[in-house]
Formats: sequence, structure tokens, C-alpha cells
Amino acid sequence: MSPRSRAVRTPKRPAEAGDTPEGERSAAGRLLHRMGLQPRKGLGQHFLVSPGVLERIADAGDVGPDDTVVEIGPGLGALTEVLARKAGSVVALELDDELAEALKGVFADQPHVSIHHGDAMKTDIATLVLDSKPYKLVANLPYYVATAIVRRFLEADHKPSVIVVTVQREVAQSMSAPEGKTGLLGVATRFYGNPKIVSLVKPGSFYPPPKVTSAVLRIDVHPSPPVQVPSEAGFFTLVRAGFSAPRKQLKGVLSHALKAPVGEVEGALLTAGVDPTRRAETLTLEEWAALHRAGEVAGWRL
Repeated sequence: MSPRSRAVRTPKRPAEAGDTPEGERSAAGRLLHRMGLQPRKGLGQHFLVSPGVLERIADAGDVGPDDTVVEIGPGLGALTEVLARKAGSVVALELDDELAEALKGVFADQPHVSIHHGDAMKTDIATLVLDSKPYKLVANLPYYVATAIVRRFLEADHKPSVIVVTVQREVAQSMSAPEGKTGLLGVATRFYGNPKIVSLVKPGSFYPPPKVTSAVLRIDVHPSPPVQVPSEAGFFTLVRAGFSAPRKQLKGVLSHALKAPVGEVEGALLTAGVDPTRRAETLTLEEWAALHRAGEVAGWRL
């Protein structure tokens, strides 16, 4: 793959990136062969090799020389290389021990790039970025664990200011769905940040190509939640209860899920300004927060 790529301007609306030339994918295969490695299906390894898409991801994060960037799953180091050219510091965490060792050699002459071997679902985030420095999370995430990784960073005590990740298109659409049409994942994402799909990415931009289309998603993380709730844990207990039967009316769903009398649930919904016959996906973030506050007053165990 080319070590230097021409920057591509981030589109104002989602645009699907074209397939990567066969030569780019072949180069990735040759690199793996030289390392004596193969993509590991168990780790969901689909290496992003399109230079244009790699540049677009870095540009979507507005990565500059004053930024510290955390990258999860650097793989063959293609995105790491782009980030290293733009950022002041890059911290890459790789689960594959063999790839992690190989990358340490590749970036040995770049002291502002540090490669770590570890699991993003277990590694203490505070150890990646010391002294509570501001940082951005930029990554091409494995599909099977992408949602969990994003959620872990959003819920961390030391959150990134910006998250830019490549995830499955349907996941990105769920995270960025507009208020009033959101599922559980969308409510959770909007509680912590403002999500937006930057562009779509065809399977041919990866090696080996996945069977699905991907999307580059940017989340501008809120310094603090945009709504006030008595307890974040209780808030999400309520939201999960509301979405336990998303096609049914909230009064019945919450009554069943929370083991509360229907009349009590209707009263709390009306106090929150929510019609008891509405469904969970139609509520805004503020309406969920108002319902949580009303539920606390009603004595719900949240």
C-alpha cells in the first residue's frame, strides 16, 4: 500500500467511497505474508487499505499537531501511519500480539507513536492517556465489538473529545438516528455526544473485503450530558425497560418491565408530558429524562 496518500476533502453529506484498486489489497496480503500472518476471523480482522478512506477518517477527526489520538485495532498500521503524519501523539492498542510486535518495529523510529498490546474492553483507559490530557479516539473497529468499545469510551471517566470510527453501516445508522426515531443505541449515543455519519465505505476498501458496507461515524462528545437525570444508571435502566417491547405502548411496556401498576405508570408519563400510548422510539432525550425524574418521584426501582 502507498505510504503517502493525497488528502481527500471530507464530504458535506454521506458519500460512498469507491472500491480500492486490487493492487492496494494485494499489497496488504503481501505484507501479511512477509510477517508470516493471516487475517484472524476470530478477531474480526478486515484491514482498511484504501488511502483515500484512511485520509478521510483522519480528516473527519480534524486531527492536527496539537492532538493526542488513541487508535484501537491498528492492524497493519495503515491508519496509524496517516495519524502519525498529522497528530502530535498517537497511542495504538492492538489485541493481536503478533501484529502488535510487528508494529512496534515499523514505528520504532517515530517516538511520538506508541504501540501497546491489549484488549480495548479490558485495558484501563486512564493508562493510555496520562495526566487526563484531552484526546481523540480514531479507529477502524472490528464489527463484533465496535458498539461495546464506543460505549466503553463514552462511559469512561476520561472521555475523548471526539470519536471517529469505521463501523458497520447499520450500526452507524442506529447510533445517529434522529430524535423521535431512535432505538436504545441511539438514545445512549445522544446522551453522551452528537453523532453524524461522515461517509460510507464499500467492502472493496478492506482486505479481506467484508460482506457488508461500512460507515465512518463521528461523535462530538458532550463535556457533560445535555439532560439532567438523578442517576445515569437509573436512566438507562428506564430506557432499556422502555425498549423491551418497542412496538407496544409505553404504559403497558413500563408497567410490565418495572412491575408497577398501570395507573402509576400513566401518571408518571403524564407528569413528564408524554402521552401514555406513545412508543419508546418516539421519545426525545429530554422526554426520557423527564420520565426518569417522574419515575424517581413515583418510587420506581431504577
